[in-house]
Amino acid sequence: MDFTGKTAWITGASSGIGAALARDLSRRGAHCVLSGRDEARLQSVADDCGEALVLPFDVRDDDALAEARDKAIHWKGGVDIAFANAGVSQRSRALDTDMKVYREIIAIDLTAQIAFAQGLIGHMSERGSGALAFVSSIAGKVGVPMRTAYCAVKFGLAGYADALRAELSQSGVGVHVIYPGSVVTDVARNALVADGSARGRSDKAIDEGIPAREAAATMLDAIARGEREIIVARGFEEQMGETRRTPDALFDQVAGMVAAGYMERMEAGE
Repeated sequence: MDFTGKTAWITGASSGIGAALARDLSRRGAHCVLSGRDEARLQSVADDCGEALVLPFDVRDDDALAEARDKAIHWKGGVDIAFANAGVSQRSRALDTDMKVYREIIAIDLTAQIAFAQGLIGHMSERGSGALAFVSSIAGKVGVPMRTAYCAVKFGLAGYADALRAELSQSGVGVHVIYPGSVVTDVARNALVADGSARGRSDKAIDEGIPAREAAATMLDAIARGEREIIVARGFEEQMGETRRTPDALFDQVAGMVAAGYMERMEAGE
């Protein structure tokens, strides 16, 4: 993919990986649509992106999402690539964690990201082109202590994306799943603890992680090469991700099932 002249819509764009993706995409010639809840911070990122459209909304608000989708599509005549990046992490033992924490993380990190994609797959399929990029995590490959809710949603997001990729494999729409390890962001500081409040402090691993700008560049380079599964990590985290990497041959096999009429036979009750 050449990003020049493409319209890229990024959720969670006010900081961290989302903001870094927006700035890098802009440098590569893309038009950026920036979404998140904090309009002032989104505008600060937009100021670095040349021509950009700021669409603030809460990803859990279906009506606001639908309104933002229509504006994003009509701004430049279509959305070429969408990054499902919004999310919140966790730092608490399962034994201590209130169910409201699980429900909130599922709503933000999984259900809302699926809704974001569902709102665009018809548009992209009708055009016969486009790409969806889902930001999962190394915690979506390997279960990590203190992150049971976060692992659940990141595994789930990857499962949805892999199945969606197969369904769209004959449509011209690509699907990419990104698995970051520790990246220098506020993810740990904003993570929810057992009672649902924000943790308020970072982790050493995050603070010493990959700079967000470097991580974003790696992600975009991999998307440009057409990679379906993108691991962005170092050291032990990279080893964990690579150990659980899905072979391209398996993706091809599932796509081949679709090409051979698997979905039509299922719908016919065969």
